[in-house]
Amino acid sequence: MDENATKQTPAEITDAVEKVETNEEVKEEVKETEVVENTPSMEDYEKEIDNTFVKITEGDIVEGKVLSVTDTELLVNIGYISDGIVTSEEIVHEQDASLKEIYNENDIIKAQVINLHDGEGNVLLSIKKAEQIIIWDELADAFKNNSTITVTVKEAVKGGLRCTIKGIRAFMPGSRISVNYVEDLKEYVGQELKVKVIDFDAESKNVVVSRKEIEKVELDKKRHELLENINKNDRLSGVVKRITNFGAFVDIGGIDGLVHINDLSWKRVKHPSEVVSVGDNVEVYVLDVNKEKERISLGLKNINDDPWLNVKQKYTEGNIYQGTVVRLISFGAFVMLEGGIEGLVHISEIADKRIEKPEDVLEIGDKVSVKLLGIDEKGKKIKLSIKEAKDEVNKEEFKKFNDDSDISTSLKDVFKGIMDNFKE
Repeated sequence: MDENATKQTPAEITDAVEKVETNEEVKEEVKETEVVENTPSMEDYEKEIDNTFVKITEGDIVEGKVLSVTDTELLVNIGYISDGIVTSEEIVHEQDASLKEIYNENDIIKAQVINLHDGEGNVLLSIKKAEQIIIWDELADAFKNNSTITVTVKEAVKGGLRCTIKGIRAFMPGSRISVNYVEDLKEYVGQELKVKVIDFDAESKNVVVSRKEIEKVELDKKRHELLENINKNDRLSGVVKRITNFGAFVDIGGIDGLVHINDLSWKRVKHPSEVVSVGDNVEVYVLDVNKEKERISLGLKNINDDPWLNVKQKYTEGNIYQGTVVRLISFGAFVMLEGGIEGLVHISEIADKRIEKPEDVLEIGDKVSVKLLGIDEKGKKIKLSIKEAKDEVNKEEFKKFNDDSDISTSLKDVFKGIMDNFKE
């Protein structure tokens, strides 16, 4: 390598050193400039602080966490530079209830901003106003979507019930309280009821609610479940809801079943009211179920109490029994025996003489002796005779008379012997 090519003069070396020093100074200036430019100003600090808190204005509804509870107010962290204050006047609650009984620390609440500066560095809030705004939105949504809400019954008035929903008034007509007739509306006062909004007008503050729709859904569910699980011969508890000439309707838990008049009692019944009354709690037996038509036939009388069971072991043909005339017809009379079975006395078996109609000789309620002529166990029929029973009685009396006559004759012989002794 040529040594003259790489060798530098003192002047050149001095120039090179100066250039390097100049470059280092430039770099330092650049660094200083960068530091100055990256240092935030006070304005930047204020913006940063503002960004850490929510921005609110009067009228906004905010969510916050309860920091403390006193007898008169709530202190709430709402994420703002200042905490929120809710006085007891701005809270919907019972007059006698303490705030400490309603709220706890860390509870989450929603409130409306009514004043950003109360003079003491706090934000004034109102839960009452927020709830009114929120509840009207909820009521509108419930009305639109046919959803369920909860009301508190405050008063029974003519025509229905006055209710409240978080401070909002609502009315429930008497016809909308229940699927059943409600006699005393006062029994609902103080209760919380699930209802549906059936009429709504936010501008006029008109809210009409109904509990009946809720009951219908519940009853439909119960009816479906009952029909799915009910079977013939089941024994169920029920309440008599309605009585007609042909039977009684019994509510067995969501669906009414019919107890026909013939299935109310083993005894003959003229009208269902002789056996049951509306409101009676009864035990019934399922006789038949039509799940497609949702019809259930019920019986009040117990199959095991059937007086026709083993009837031939209880009654013997040819024997005399006591009974009561329970029904008169053109061709005879029905007599109820003491065991609960009715038998027919044909008109020809009522009296020894010919009669035109049973009423000529008998009246309903008469106590009579009857002779059992025959039993049709399968057809559940018994033939009786008053005439032959009388004949049997007459025979017994005649026999007894003959026995008494023998006794009388013997006594005469005794008296005759005594008299003969006196003569001697």
